[in-house]
Amino acid sequence: MIELVNLHKSFGDKEVLKGISTQFADGKTNLIIGQSGSGKTVLMKNIVGLFTPEQGQILYDGRDFVRMTQKERVMLRREMGMIFQAAALFDSMSVLENVMFPLDMFSDMNREDRIKRAKFCLERVNLKGAEEKFPGEISGGMQKRVAIARAIALNPKYLFCDEPNSGLDPKTSLVIDDLIHGITQEYNMTTIINTHDMNSVMGIGEHIIYIYEGELEWTGTKHDVMSSTNERLTSFIFASDMLRKVRDANK
Repeated sequence: MIELVNLHKSFGDKEVLKGISTQFADGKTNLIIGQSGSGKTVLMKNIVGLFTPEQGQILYDGRDFVRMTQKERVMLRREMGMIFQAAALFDSMSVLENVMFPLDMFSDMNREDRIKRAKFCLERVNLKGAEEKFPGEISGGMQKRVAIARAIALNPKYLFCDEPNSGLDPKTSLVIDDLIHGITQEYNMTTIINTHDMNSVMGIGEHIIYIYEGELEWTGTKHDVMSSTNERLTSFIFASDMLRKVRDANK
């Protein structure tokens, strides 16, 4: 579990995060949603250590990331997997080499075991047979699946996804959502997803936090969204005509 306690972050005179406290549970897909400029990206960057808050705690199973030494932070980062908005693959490396990269950097496995682990992860995301291809030779959806395989190569306890469906068509987005959700449950990971995709919210939103102007405005599940009376949340969620029709049909 990851717990945030009274988190504050400013840039100059502008306070971006204003005392956010919440929890992200193990084995669930935890989604951060909000309008552009709401602070959700800054929140994610604080959680993974790219920014440091002026006040508050970021607790990884009780361990305060904010107050760790650099050595302790490096050790904790080995327990994290990251999926970036762009797949962020190395173009000069094959698919297999991309997945092996964190294993080469951080594991003490021999080469044979690293190859075996990388191939297992590729099979888990349904990419068996693509090992020798290069990123430029595969589709955007396949690139995202390679990124997922790389993210789980070290069997992380915590998985962070920044707009994982960005640039993908709706059908491929559903595939990526199902993969992330399935892997989260299978490995009992604490998964946090920063997203604008309302299909993801309604599909895999087991725990959702809605950020509004740097504050925690609402918390709930995809089922709670339909019955929420929070006007800011409903305005944000049901800006889509399709979702508005779903809501109205369930009344």
